[in-house]
Amino acid sequence: QVQLVESGGGWVPAGGSLRLSCVASGGSIGIYTMAWFRQALGKEREFLGASGWSGQDTNYGDSVQGRFTIDRDNGKNTVNLQMNNLKPDDTAVYYCAAAPLIDRLTTNVENYISWGQGTQVTVSS
Repeated sequence: QVQLVESGGGWVPAGGSLRLSCVASGGSIGIYTMAWFRQALGKEREFLGASGWSGQDTNYGDSVQGRFTIDRDNGKNTVNLQMNNLKPDDTAVYYCAAAPLIDRLTTNVENYISWGQGTQVTVSS
């Protein structure tokens, strides 16, 4: 299984943008569906979006559709999350995750076999 490390979190005012990055080691992300989740304090982990191996197939959660975009570079073993028009409700710890390709663009937390340690995003009103 790959090891994942996120970066790019921080503080941003409402309406602003952030770009999170996830770097993998110990294997190629090319054999995984790559996804982003988040977990706000006191809430369950929420699916944000997933990318198939080529990057052309994507799936997004309703709360971020049209604002967040996932892109991946299999050669650099990285996957990114571009977040635009951020809102205070987007405040959470953001996680990168990997699932076997057979699970396609799964939204189910339990299908993801590798997780990063998370990066905090805080959006102020």
